[in-house]
Amino acid sequence: MKKKISLVLCLVSVSLVLVGCSSSDEPFEEKSYTPDTQVNGINIDVEDRMIEVSLSQDEQIHIIYFENSKEYYDISISDGNVLTMTSESSKSWTDYIGVKPAAENRKISLQVPDDLLDSLTLSTTNEDISLPSLTVKGSVTLSSNGGNITFNALDVGEALDLTVKNGDISGSVMGSYDDFTIKSEYKKGETNLPENKPGGDKALNVSSNNGDVNIGFTDM
Repeated sequence: MKKKISLVLCLVSVSLVLVGCSSSDEPFEEKSYTPDTQVNGINIDVEDRMIEVSLSQDEQIHIIYFENSKEYYDISISDGNVLTMTSESSKSWTDYIGVKPAAENRKISLQVPDDLLDSLTLSTTNEDISLPSLTVKGSVTLSSNGGNITFNALDVGEALDLTVKNGDISGSVMGSYDDFTIKSEYKKGETNLPENKPGGDKALNVSSNNGDVNIGFTDM
């Protein structure tokens, strides 16, 4: 019995030591990125990060984010002028023990001019995605596994694709109900959209699992 107690105490001590060595102890540094060339599309694919989109005040694209030597990002621009930002990590298994980084360090702020982009793709896990009233000439694709997606008077030229798991989708799109061909799939939740509605020039594709969907249509 004493040996078992000693073993448990030893394991607890080791766990506490490992927690003290976790990456959460390393401070994050605020950084910003502004492309020095024309950008037609943006693709952000990250994990455990909130993505907050706002309108740029100077007609430039800006990304504000936080990183350290364990959790950082790869940012590049393709030959097709698409800006891509992806999560990178050099964490070992011990770095996953302990608390996660503070909320302010798990946020990506994306500032974009209105009516500039041909495409906007945002994907994250365990956090929310939010967009303001914004015009995108082509398509918008938003995906969150474990978070909510919210937007207001989102204006797309071609298509809006939305995917959530364990989260809700709420917002409004510019245009009338008849402007959109709608395809909606949902499990363990409620939606105000039909499963199929043909006839629109634009596409609205929605997939939700364990969450509610409430999307309105507006001309204002």
